[in-house]
Amino acid sequence: MANTTANPLWPHYAAVAAIALALVAGLFRFLVLDALDPLKCSALLTQGQWLDPKHKNWQPEGKSDCILEYNAARHMNAELRAHEFFLSKINAGCMMHPYKPKDVSTCFPGKRIVFAGDSVTRSLFFAFAHLADPSLPPETPKDDYQQKHADHLLHSPEGDINFEFYWDPFLNSTKVKGMLTGSETQVEKPALLVLGSGLWYLRYPEDSGGLAGWEGMVDQTFASIPQRLPGLADRVVVLPVEEPVISKLSPERAATIHLGDVDAMNSDLMHRVARMSHGSSIWGPTPLPTYPIAIPTIFNKMLLEDETQDGLHFSNFILSQQANLLYNFRCNEALPKYYPFDKTCCNSYPQTPFIQLFVLVLVLAIGPFVRFAGPYLVSYKPTLAAFLPGSDYLIPLTIFGAVVGLNFMADRTAIWMKEQKQFDPWVFTGLCVLSVVAGLATMKGKDKDLGLLNRDQTDEWKGWMQLAILIYHYLGASKISGIYNPIRVLVASYLWMSGYGHFHFYYKKADYGMLRIAQVMVRINTLTIILAYVMDTDYVFYYFAPLVSFWFVIIYGTMFIGHKYNENTGFMIAKILGSAVVLTYVFKSQWIIEFLFGILNRFFAIRWEAREWMFRVTLDLWIPYVGMLTALAYIKAQQHNLMDHPRFPMALKTAIGTSVVGLAWFFWFELRQPNKFVYNGWHPYISWIPVLSFIVLRNCTSYLRSVNSRAFAFVGRCSLETFIMQYHFWLAADTRGILMVLPLGTAWRTLNMVVSSIGFIYVCHHVAEATGWITNWVCGTPRKARLPTPAVQSAQTNGRTEEAIPLLPADQSGAPKANSPAKTVVFDAEAAN
Repeated sequence: MANTTANPLWPHYAAVAAIALALVAGLFRFLVLDALDPLKCSALLTQGQWLDPKHKNWQPEGKSDCILEYNAARHMNAELRAHEFFLSKINAGCMMHPYKPKDVSTCFPGKRIVFAGDSVTRSLFFAFAHLADPSLPPETPKDDYQQKHADHLLHSPEGDINFEFYWDPFLNSTKVKGMLTGSETQVEKPALLVLGSGLWYLRYPEDSGGLAGWEGMVDQTFASIPQRLPGLADRVVVLPVEEPVISKLSPERAATIHLGDVDAMNSDLMHRVARMSHGSSIWGPTPLPTYPIAIPTIFNKMLLEDETQDGLHFSNFILSQQANLLYNFRCNEALPKYYPFDKTCCNSYPQTPFIQLFVLVLVLAIGPFVRFAGPYLVSYKPTLAAFLPGSDYLIPLTIFGAVVGLNFMADRTAIWMKEQKQFDPWVFTGLCVLSVVAGLATMKGKDKDLGLLNRDQTDEWKGWMQLAILIYHYLGASKISGIYNPIRVLVASYLWMSGYGHFHFYYKKADYGMLRIAQVMVRINTLTIILAYVMDTDYVFYYFAPLVSFWFVIIYGTMFIGHKYNENTGFMIAKILGSAVVLTYVFKSQWIIEFLFGILNRFFAIRWEAREWMFRVTLDLWIPYVGMLTALAYIKAQQHNLMDHPRFPMALKTAIGTSVVGLAWFFWFELRQPNKFVYNGWHPYISWIPVLSFIVLRNCTSYLRSVNSRAFAFVGRCSLETFIMQYHFWLAADTRGILMVLPLGTAWRTLNMVVSSIGFIYVCHHVAEATGWITNWVCGTPRKARLPTPAVQSAQTNGRTEEAIPLLPADQSGAPKANSPAKTVVFDAEAAN
């Protein structure tokens, strides 16, 4: 019978294939398809859909077939038709920025915004102004007819912005004609000119001339605008003719307003814009923002029947969404370009600063450079050999550089699309269930008790927690309090591990040398610091690595002060409590941290946000100390053989029952909180309850201590890298969006997630390995050495032996004594990763 055993390297091949597919698809889109719409302006103005059933999250993305259909009907030239065909089939996703008053004042300082048109345009005008300044009215008085059909002038003190609306439903008034022809001298040209008309021509055909009169007005308008630019306005927007909800129109309006006429008018507008196009690409002319007039045809797709009462005028919600789209069109390119880069519609990435480019080139080139140029340099000057990495480190350096470059390509270029997050409870539940199934399906047991918190178990713990955090971030679940609160506990668990692991090491080893400090700090911070420079962010932005590093320093200082007396239990407890009191005073006082961060800003130009850092630290202010006290208690219990006490089984049963009640109480309590902000106030005081409860339940039997999930452990061994790299390579826009590696659009998000997730985990695994090698090189430790970690026995990982440190009495060789009991602690000192 033929051997059907699967190739053990198939996961490697699958991951490489996923990355290759993503690269090819991204480059093809960037170099070929995106030549039609490089800034995603056309995607913003003509394509999009609501992501959620409640219509709260608008995503500029989708297929626009109206242009193609009209072009075919009008028998446009074959070259332009081919171009439009490609455009209609492209899913050009991008991210809209939710504009705030501060953003608007930055975009339009001391500027004029001019709207002219009918009642639909007037409604949009008030929504546009209200979004810029909430003190301005959101709409005209409904019971004042004179105010409705009148000009309106609004002023926003914040930014000194003037908003002007001119009532001209036929766009044929002296005022509007004067602006378009230049016969009227303007005090200052508008930063944005918005014109809207059409429905009044249909509503009053006797007075306006109907469709023929509208076409004549459009002829004059479209002939005047190109001649007056750029003196007319910075940008000119002509609104599409609104598609009314016919079933809700009054009989008088329904008698003259017909959807067929509206469609014909909008098709005519798009045909005129296509003819005015001056841009070009490999496909020919491009109807993109190279033309002088922008028409947001997507406005009609944003309309919802439930959001209008008269079928003609829509709610403030719809209008605010349309106004925000106009702000994205006009202001995204004008706003300062710094992270987070969450404005990818109608916006270009900034030119790479020198420092950023230098570091990027350095990390990309160091491995290949030493590989090819190293021998020549050493032969020329042998002393350089001491400073160059050995041949064993070149592949890890090359991998590390390639991964950093991949992050840059993903989140600082337009090669891959970025789209907005959308929470879906069913998707969230499904992904969590699939993760649990994968974890349970890969459970593996050993024929002996591995002890409390053994290495495999802590890797597994980090792995499933990291998967939960990744799903939480990918779907943007932070707004759901019932999900946010448990995720906070997971972060607290990492910090508990940090306190437990580092205390255990220093208490048992008493090694306070600089090598250990260097190993921990380099291992944790290498990727974070490099990304901070390459991505032009800052160190604290990747808060987890700074947080773990901070707590390592605190734990080290606590253990080092008076370390000769650490065996004294009372002294050790007093030190831990004293450290907690001092740190609490420092962070609760606030002024100390603000003073220190002020010094960094003034003398070193390091602009870290003090309030954000205080929030991160104080949210889990005491859980690392709980980890330290837990480690101390367990060590003392071992020393006094409490596990052999006759009453220990009863104590264990009591602990199990208490843990079950503790977990149930926690979920009951956190679900009863009105919002996550209220929960945050409780979190520092109660997070230890679910953490310790889980540890007791996970280790309550020898069988549970001997089994672990290989899938979860695999993720856990690169949990630090997944936490950091998700900012740019799995998520996007500095965590504000998601990365779309396949140019297939929102409908294919599931496939996109599968492909990107496979590549993401694979890359994180390899960069974790590479960072371990780089740590050994930087710290000058032997190639096979790793961070000292308490363990029962030596373990082989990728050909490298991990140092085994028994936690029971051992002989001088470091091996456990033969008669030592089996109750041991196995813990990874890198558990906080």
